[in-house]
Amino acid sequence: MASEASALQVKIAPERSTLARNGFLALILFSVAHFCVDLYSAALSAYQPVLGDKMGLSLTRAGILGGMMVFSGSVLQPAYGYLSDRFHSRLFSALGPAVAGIFISALCLAPSFGWLLLLILLGGAGIASFHPQASALATAGIVTSNRGRWMAIFISAGTLGLAVGPSFFTTLFTEVGLSRAWLGAIPGVFISIFLLFKLGDATKTSAHPRRSFDWRPLRAVWKPLTILYLLVFIRSILQVVYGQLLPLYLHRERGFSLTAASLALSLYLVFGAVGGFAGGHLADRFGGRQVILVSMAGCLPFLTLFFATSGVASIIGLSLGGLLLLFTIPVNVVMAQDLVPSQAGTVSALMMGFAWGTAGLIFIPLTGWAGDHFTLHHALSALLVFPIAGIALALKLDAR
Repeated sequence: MASEASALQVKIAPERSTLARNGFLALILFSVAHFCVDLYSAALSAYQPVLGDKMGLSLTRAGILGGMMVFSGSVLQPAYGYLSDRFHSRLFSALGPAVAGIFISALCLAPSFGWLLLLILLGGAGIASFHPQASALATAGIVTSNRGRWMAIFISAGTLGLAVGPSFFTTLFTEVGLSRAWLGAIPGVFISIFLLFKLGDATKTSAHPRRSFDWRPLRAVWKPLTILYLLVFIRSILQVVYGQLLPLYLHRERGFSLTAASLALSLYLVFGAVGGFAGGHLADRFGGRQVILVSMAGCLPFLTLFFATSGVASIIGLSLGGLLLLFTIPVNVVMAQDLVPSQAGTVSALMMGFAWGTAGLIFIPLTGWAGDHFTLHHALSALLVFPIAGIALALKLDAR
């Protein structure tokens, strides 16, 4: 009997080792791809000032472009989450970087505003298809209780992509010219080819695919899921609007060069990536509710400092405000997945895409309109009222 047990342990150990290696390989692959996809997700903020000068776009039209980006790349994510939970095809995540890269990089070739809208719609489809499945599978093969930590790696990789995106495309404009910015598609095409060859082995786990989608688990936890959604929506109002309009604001109203404006946005998002990574670790230790409260309350004074001052103090306020504001990105996703583990792709899409997208779809055009009428300074600073509502909502969450 003892020898049989020993033989069984010897057999199980390599299997666990293989699953662990596959789990971490999947995390690495999805994190690199997430960086690449969000590189394109952030590209429009770099294009906005250039396209504005080229086509004479008003702030309202700039806001419409931003709204189209979040509609296609974020609002539609739950549809792709449902499809990926239903069909389990790796193509949802594997082809996302290439589709996003090809169409977003082609914005430089658009002859009219209508073409800009079409290319953003198509590029956003690649962004939307990638996120739900990738966020569900990135940590699925890692057997550990510290899921916030590993999800933070995946999320922070995407936030770094958002940070690098504006500077990446601004550098392309400077080095090769706007007309050849289509070369920016190369990283996306490359990583998609790599994923198509490598993703199959990395995502082999013990999970069994479902033949149908079950709505009952979602209905059972609709109250806490709604609170989490509203908290992400509130955070996303600032996150998405600032991500789209900060370079335009800094360039037009505060006299920054295009390069300096993109670098300021990159700094804000790099600190946000650090914040997301730290938030995932702290949530494992202190609980998601506490991290969300610290984020909502802590970002306010620093972002106020950004708008109220100039020079180094202003940039410090923007950076630290971004760090605290984006504390909660992995926290919200993990809390939602824990509520409905059987529909991880769908709830991830609700937290990562749909909440971000609806916030951007409403508030990017609205903020652009307000900027045309009252200046972007007043329009962007007025958004700081929303974290106050976030504090009240966070207090309603389970204290765990």
